[in-house]
Amino acid sequence: MRWMLVAAALVGSMGGVALADEPAALVSGAGADVTGANCNACHTSDYIVMNSVFLTGAQWTAEVTKMRKAFGAPIDDATASEIAAYLAAHYAVAAQP
Repeated sequence: MRWMLVAAALVGSMGGVALADEPAALVSGAGADVTGANCNACHTSDYIVMNSVFLTGAQWTAEVTKMRKAFGAPIDDATASEIAAYLAAHYAVAAQP
């Protein structure tokens, strides 16, 4: 239930983000270019920033897997691992107890 409230608050506060001409810049670091190139092929990096407030490292790995398995993103295993590691390092919240 808590995550639904957070998601609703995010969607409600995204008016400016949804209308932005440029997608959010990704944090510099190993894997940023690979992440941007692969993820931005289907959606803007705004989605990464938007989800960063509630996804843990493990959940980012699950998201990358979902993009590959459910949505057919053409990302090989090594690249998927690099993307998941980058997202976990720069866009993950601490795991909830």
